[in-house]
Amino acid sequence: MLILTRKVNQKLIINDDIEVVILESYKNSVKIGVNAPSNVQIYREEIYNEIKKSNKQAKNIDIDTISKLKPNSVSGKNFDFMKKIKSYDNNESK
Repeated sequence: MLILTRKVNQKLIINDDIEVVILESYKNSVKIGVNAPSNVQIYREEIYNEIKKSNKQAKNIDIDTISKLKPNSVSGKNFDFMKKIKSYDNNESK
């Protein structure tokens, strides 16, 4: 971990295209601004952890339950492809 001391209005540059600016400093906190390309995803840690948790839960949905749902006219396909993905994911996690 790189540990730095910065003052208000000083910046950190990451990979030539991400800029972190110290905006304000309080007793126990710091307000920062991040300038980054639109394709770079930036999350607060607690939000990022919730997204990961939600994605993990979605990945573990029971394929048999999904296959019992009534398909609409556009997606009346079977779920063989989803079963292959789940099988692949299960084998990867071992």
